[in-house]
Amino acid sequence: MRFFTSSLAGAISALALATTPVNAEPTDQNTVKINAAFEFSSIDPSRSGYVFTRMQIFETLLNVDNQGNLTPGLASAWDILEGGHKWRLSLRDDVVYHNDTPMTADSVVKALRIATEKPGAWQGVPVTSIEVVDAQHIDINLSQPFQPLGAILANYASAILAPQAYGEDNLAREAIGTGPFSVYQIAVPHRLVVEKFDDYWGKVAEIEYARYLTGHRAEARVLQARSGQGDIVFGLDPAAVPTLKRLPNLEIIRSDLPRTLVVKVNASHPSMDTVEARQALSLALNRRGIAAAVLRAPEAATAQILPAYMADWHVADTSVEQDLEQAKALLQAQGWQTNSDGWLEKDGQRFEIDMITYADRPELTTVATAIQDQWRQLGVKLNVSITNSSAIPAGHADDSLDTALMARNYGVIADPLGSLLKDLGGAKGGDWGTLNWDNQGIKTTLNELLSESDPSVYRQKAQTVAQALYDEKPLIPVASYVQQTAVNKRLEGFRFDPYERSYFLNELSWVK
Repeated sequence: MRFFTSSLAGAISALALATTPVNAEPTDQNTVKINAAFEFSSIDPSRSGYVFTRMQIFETLLNVDNQGNLTPGLASAWDILEGGHKWRLSLRDDVVYHNDTPMTADSVVKALRIATEKPGAWQGVPVTSIEVVDAQHIDINLSQPFQPLGAILANYASAILAPQAYGEDNLAREAIGTGPFSVYQIAVPHRLVVEKFDDYWGKVAEIEYARYLTGHRAEARVLQARSGQGDIVFGLDPAAVPTLKRLPNLEIIRSDLPRTLVVKVNASHPSMDTVEARQALSLALNRRGIAAAVLRAPEAATAQILPAYMADWHVADTSVEQDLEQAKALLQAQGWQTNSDGWLEKDGQRFEIDMITYADRPELTTVATAIQDQWRQLGVKLNVSITNSSAIPAGHADDSLDTALMARNYGVIADPLGSLLKDLGGAKGGDWGTLNWDNQGIKTTLNELLSESDPSVYRQKAQTVAQALYDEKPLIPVASYVQQTAVNKRLEGFRFDPYERSYFLNELSWVK
């Protein structure tokens, strides 16, 4: 086995190839080539663990199925004890790390303790201690019940690495996991090659190698799919899909995600600090037109942040229809009048706001332009800027943000409560959630849900949160995200994970 780690993209590839037997090298014939949009900045799970779990190098104690239900992972079973104050996990037998050392209760506890010290998924989790019970069991003790803990244990930030993977600062220096693939080459931030791990505890892979390559440009990924440079290409530009479907060597897989195109609104902005103003902005959107023209999926239009299959958090009887006249009436009642230039004006101030978005997802810039035009019809002047996604949390932090168009993944933590706590629960919201939305009742309800064990009461409270989000529009949903993936027909066994936790490479095989 080979282990290469680097914070630079230096001479890793050359070194790896120089030390690898000729008959064991990755080739076009024995390597599944994966292309996607997002870079990885680090080996550490808290920073870029999503790449290493998707490529099945790292694994977590629990997994989730397509509906977000918890399933076994490195833990074969789990029990919630002492009224939710203790979670006891039963560890699998005969699991070995990629450096051929056994996974032990001590090593699992070390990995989890390190995870809890880092920003991200574990922030706000009321852990008091993580302890070894015996050789096959560990306990996670909490100061109060915390319903989303299982989903957090399934998050990439909770990946279990070998003790030897960490440096003295507890950052991962080597990618030593337990998955069906181990590292062959790493060149941060763009390239990762893995090889199958024959001593894997579960289904051993049939394919020998897989390569992950990042590229921001959607048109480049389309060319890679067309030319065969990519066997599995994620994040296709919807406009290119009809052409790709006509190619005999490709299958195009359409998948629904718990990801939503959302307009983040600064609810304290003088032009948007009333519910009526935000409702007007929402009513002015032609969601079906955007979903059909840009996403090529008219059924993806939505006015709710979470999909219908997350039923507790999805309310019935909501509308996605555009109603420009009602939108104008709401703003006129607020004192906005159309000036000689066609823009809304009140007290000498034009209704003018800024929107930032980012180009990592190609549809965002097109959707932002569509929103700009639709709000212009309302009389609202929208200035759109394309920048880095990091500008959104930065604008949240210093209150400089007016609006932002973003593709928010509500499945990063499979239990929506975990994401909503981060998005809504802070003093002024969350980096990827609300901004200055003053609804203390909703924050109280979210915290009550953490310890709610009665399913009917849980649903009732979740519905209260969903209804408030729909009514008050601190976030303005536009469309549910649709993932378009090109899969070369030389492969079989591909399936898509709606929570984007795994590429299921160990289920792939070459077409004979």
